[in-house]
Amino acid sequence: MTNIDTYDAIVIGSGISGGWAARELCEKGLRTLVLERGPNVEHVKDYTTATMHPWQFDHRLEVPTRLKAINHAQSLIADEADLHFFANEKDHPYQRAQPFNWVRGYQVGGKSLTWGRQCYRMSDLDFEANAKEGIGVDWPIRYKDLEPWYAYVEEYVGISGAPESLPHFPDGKFLPPIDMNCVEDYFNRQLRSHYRDRIATISRVANLTRGWNGRGPCQYRNLCSRGCPFGGYFSSNAATLPAAKATGNLTLLPDSVVAEIVYDEQQQRATGVRVIHAQTKAETTYHAHIIFVNASTINTAAILLNSRSKRFPDGLGNDSGQVGRNLMDHFTGTGAVAETDAFPDKYYYGRKPAGIYIPRFRNLDDKSSHPKYLRGFGVQGHAERRSWREQAPNISGFGKKFKEQLLQPGPWQIWLGGWGETLPYAHNRVTLNTNKVDQWNQPLVHIAFQYGENEMKMREDILSSVEEMLRVTGFKRVSTYDHMDPGGSAVHEMGTVRMGRDARTSVLNGFNQMHAVKNVFITDGSCMTSSGTVNPSLTYMALTARACNYAVEQWKQGKL
Repeated sequence: MTNIDTYDAIVIGSGISGGWAARELCEKGLRTLVLERGPNVEHVKDYTTATMHPWQFDHRLEVPTRLKAINHAQSLIADEADLHFFANEKDHPYQRAQPFNWVRGYQVGGKSLTWGRQCYRMSDLDFEANAKEGIGVDWPIRYKDLEPWYAYVEEYVGISGAPESLPHFPDGKFLPPIDMNCVEDYFNRQLRSHYRDRIATISRVANLTRGWNGRGPCQYRNLCSRGCPFGGYFSSNAATLPAAKATGNLTLLPDSVVAEIVYDEQQQRATGVRVIHAQTKAETTYHAHIIFVNASTINTAAILLNSRSKRFPDGLGNDSGQVGRNLMDHFTGTGAVAETDAFPDKYYYGRKPAGIYIPRFRNLDDKSSHPKYLRGFGVQGHAERRSWREQAPNISGFGKKFKEQLLQPGPWQIWLGGWGETLPYAHNRVTLNTNKVDQWNQPLVHIAFQYGENEMKMREDILSSVEEMLRVTGFKRVSTYDHMDPGGSAVHEMGTVRMGRDARTSVLNGFNQMHAVKNVFITDGSCMTSSGTVNPSLTYMALTARACNYAVEQWKQGKL
């Protein structure tokens, strides 16, 4: 220990949930330290590729083979323009029992700089499912508990979307929706006319269709993952961290690798966080009255498992043995592509950052139940005209005639892909290999993850459903795909430190507070009790705002 510093609160992680914790705690008057294991990224200044053209990159946006070798998982979703916002596997190794793509963003702002921005509320269909089906443990909250916090978050974030009045797909407080293009609109109208249980709506995204809270609007560049100089989408860097800084209560420390949370046996509470400087390897312990852990699902579990003491020999707060278990991710890799000969005279302007979304339509009630699996899936999609890259192999000739043909847009095509719910399985888990360490002498994370029979049966239904919808709505040349991406590919890791009603079977209570260590709160994806069908980030933000409000109230009452 080289130094001791004391704060009212410490937040571990600066991504979507960590940024929210920082803003809420700072604005409530707490001197707050935010610890980020990666380097600093300043809004606008450090978006170094944001305005570059493809021809300005050495490899025309392709990730070089040598980099793919050390960035396998990251290069599946990144390109040359944003790869620097993803952690490489050479410097940050991990182990896996089965293929698992662990995508990480180690910098100030975390993955809030590169996320997909789709924001949907969960409903009681999600919150009640475990209890009704006898799966895992019951959520300790219901939709009514989170509904006002969803609204609170939406009003700050700025989410464009359209209301649909579906009880299992709750509406929120929306900015005007992004327009569908002509083929997406055609598909939507056809879908609603052929099915009573299915709709397509414009994706609800954290892209601003008008200026909002001093940010935006979106410029329709669709280069979001490079960082947005216009603040056209929500990120920690553009919104919550500047708000926290404006209070004068924020201390932000990048390059701070958290090794463990320190537990005091006599006080029966966590007293601080031991940190290793990413570059110098110097160790420092910081103290605080309240600790929020927002390091992202897998890293949060790893920190807790590494925080061992006489009271908690298996990891901080791990009386139930559930820390690290029940790892979930939405499964992807099943869908279809089709074409239409309609609208040959139509094109689009700009590059809108939102497609379409078909909300869950399976297992909503007795009429929609499926005999082979539980839960359901949502479908994401978009339509576009085939590009010159796709057409070139089918165009003969060379010279002027060849170039003229390339300048003509190809036919309209539409893509639909399923995002399916994964059940919480105790054997899908995160553990630590204490025999192998990283460059900071910390044990390597080991991930064991396999999809179950329920996901396999749902996968079959996704495939047949998207193909059917495309054929019924009049599309041609339907081509399906089914390669079942490995776990982690949706970048929606959840579980490992689940909420619950019983301390014997869960780690956190209904306010994201550790059952066993009352001054520790966890509000990133690790807290999820089930994965639901929709993209989860909005739920993380709402849970964080709610937990911060509760934590500060408890602290002021002297209960922490």
